[in-house]
Amino acid sequence: MADFMGGQRRGFGFASGFGGLMGRGGRAFLAGRRLAAGDLRLVLLALLAERASHGYELIKALEERSGGFYTPSPGMIYPALTWLEEMGYASVAAEGSKKLYSITDAGRSYLNENRQFADAMLRQLDYIGRKMGRVREIFGGFEEDEDSDAQGLGAARRDLRQALREKQGAAAEERSRIAQILRDAAARIRGRA
Repeated sequence: MADFMGGQRRGFGFASGFGGLMGRGGRAFLAGRRLAAGDLRLVLLALLAERASHGYELIKALEERSGGFYTPSPGMIYPALTWLEEMGYASVAAEGSKKLYSITDAGRSYLNENRQFADAMLRQLDYIGRKMGRVREIFGGFEEDEDSDAQGLGAARRDLRQALREKQGAAAEERSRIAQILRDAAARIRGRA
């Protein structure tokens, strides 16, 4: 199936550059947190199929869906929207100084031809969003108090994160030792030790 760039898709690994988390063979995230142009266009088309939106609303929708992991810049969104308009996949209506983008029949047809890829990318954004929420939940709790942290909890958490980063790639025996230390600390925090 051809992508927006006219080439053949070899897969839809949404974030293959993100530790293989999203699958294999894709090129969606080219470097860091930047979605490939053709994939971004397809995702935008899928979002426009859900509802007509302004460019800023599309940026926020992607940011929200990914839990803040992926927030495309206006320099990525607006050229992609212009391309969709030029291809006849989206139409634009002026609303004061803003532009409201809507999917056209041609865009809906193209989206239907590529629905499995669009849906896969949207599912991966949702997956990332759930994971980011879980990470915030795990590491959250004391951030609000770090500025007035009389007990040093914020500094202690930062120190722990740094120590764990330093031990990345450690041997299995060392990882087991660290895991036991963390279990013991968790039990002591809960008042069980």
